[in-house]
Amino acid sequence: MGFKIAVISAYAIMVIIVGILGMRKTHSFKDFFLGGGNVGPWMTAFTYGTAYFSAVLFIGFAGKIGWGFGLSSLWMMVGNAFIGVLGVWWLLGARIKTMSVEYNVSTMAEYLEKRYNSPFLKLFSAGSIFVFFIPYTAAVFMGLSYLFKANFNLEYSAVLIFMGLFTAIYLVLGGYKSMTMIDVIFGAIMIVGVLILDVCTLEAGGGLSGIITQLRAIEPKLVEAVGPPGIWPLFCLIFLTSIAPFAMPQLVQKFYAIRDKRSIRIGMIVSTLFGVICVGTAYFTGAAARIFLNPETAPGAFKDGKPVFDALMPEFIANVIPESLSVLILLLILAASMSTLAALVLIASSALAKDVYAGFINRNASDKRLTSLMRVCSALIVLLSVILAYIKPDTIVSILGISWGAIGSVFLGPFIWGMFTKWTNKAGAISSSVLGLAVCLGLYFGGFSSPEAGTIGMMTSLAVNPLVSLISNRFKAA
Repeated sequence: MGFKIAVISAYAIMVIIVGILGMRKTHSFKDFFLGGGNVGPWMTAFTYGTAYFSAVLFIGFAGKIGWGFGLSSLWMMVGNAFIGVLGVWWLLGARIKTMSVEYNVSTMAEYLEKRYNSPFLKLFSAGSIFVFFIPYTAAVFMGLSYLFKANFNLEYSAVLIFMGLFTAIYLVLGGYKSMTMIDVIFGAIMIVGVLILDVCTLEAGGGLSGIITQLRAIEPKLVEAVGPPGIWPLFCLIFLTSIAPFAMPQLVQKFYAIRDKRSIRIGMIVSTLFGVICVGTAYFTGAAARIFLNPETAPGAFKDGKPVFDALMPEFIANVIPESLSVLILLLILAASMSTLAALVLIASSALAKDVYAGFINRNASDKRLTSLMRVCSALIVLLSVILAYIKPDTIVSILGISWGAIGSVFLGPFIWGMFTKWTNKAGAISSSVLGLAVCLGLYFGGFSSPEAGTIGMMTSLAVNPLVSLISNRFKAA
C-alpha cells in the first residue's frame, strides 16, 4: 500500500509540474485552447487516443459490456479503432484542419455559425456541449472513484473531491499546452499498462484457450460472434461509440490544433494502433472477469447476488493483478482519465467563454479576458461534474450513452454534411440538430436504453439535414 501511495504521489507531482510548465508557455487564448495550433503528430495521436478512451472504457464499458456480451464485445474494438479512430483521421482530419483555417474558427459552434450563417445554431450547439459534457465528465470521475475505492479502501466521496481538485489545478494552469505535453507520457503509461493487464489475465485464466473454455462453461453464447443480449444492442453500442467521434467536439478539436497534413498521416497510424491495443484489452479483460468474479470472491462487486457493473473491473484488478503490478494498472486508468477529463472540461469551458460570452454577450472581449474566463469556467465545470458524480444518477454506461448520443445527435447532421457538401443549408442544419436531439432524449426518457436512444437520434440527425435541405432548396428555386 505504501508503494502504491508513493507512486501515485510522484505521478501527481509530475502532472502538476507539467501544468506549471504549460502555464509558462500559455500567453493567449489560442495557446490555452489549441496549443498555438502547431501540435505535432505524435502528441496529437496520443492526445486523441487518451481523450477517446478513459476510465469510462476500462471501468464502466469493459465491466458491463464485457460481462454481458462476452468475447463478442471485441466487435467494439473493431468499430472504435477502425471507424472511430482510423475513419475519422482518414476522412476528416485534413478537411477539419483546412476548414478551421478557411473559416478562421477555433470551436465547432463557431464553424456551424459561419458555415450555415446561423447564430441560433451556434448558441444551441454551445448550450448542448455545456449541458451534456457535464454528465460525461461525471462518468469519468465515477470510474476513477470506484477504482481508488477498490484499491485503496478510500471513501468514494473523498476520492471524488481529491480528483476534482487535482483535475482543476492541472487544467486551469496550462490548458491544451499542458495536455499535449503530458499525453505522450500518459499514452506510454497506457500501453505498458494494457500489456501487463493482458499478460496477467491470460496467465491467471490458463491462456486464451483456457479462458474460452471457462467462458463456454458459464454460458456458451459468451464465446459466440454475438453475445447473449443480441445483435441490436451490440450494434447500437458499436454505432454510438464509433460514429459519434466523427462529430465529438473534444476529438474534432485535435485537428484544429495539429500542425499540418503530414502530421495527420503519421498521427492516423499511431492513434489507430493505440486504439486497437487499448480497446481490445479493455473488452477482453471485461469478458474474462466472468471467470474470476462472483459474490464469494468479490463481494464488493455484487449486490443481492447481481453484479454492480461499475464495480466489476476495479474488483477484477484488485483480485487478479499481482500487488506489485497493480499500481501500473492504476496509472493506466488514471492517465487515460486525466486526459479525457482535461479534453472535456476544456471544450465545455470554451462553449461558455468563447461561444456564448464572446459570441453573444461581449463581442469585443480581450484575449486576456477570454483566457481568464476559460480558467474560471473550467473550475466551475469540474465542480458541477463532481457534484453529479456524487449523486450517481445511473451506471457509467448509461450516463456516457446519453451524453454521447445527445452530442452526436446535435452535431453529426450539421457537421458531416457541412464538411462534405455545399448545398446543405441553414434549414436542414437546424432541423437535423434540433430533431436529432429531440428524438434522442424523447426515446431515452420514454424507456429506451441510452445506446439505443443515442443511435436512433444520431441516425435522425444524419438523415434530416440532406432531406430538409433538398426540400427547402427546391422551394427557393420554384
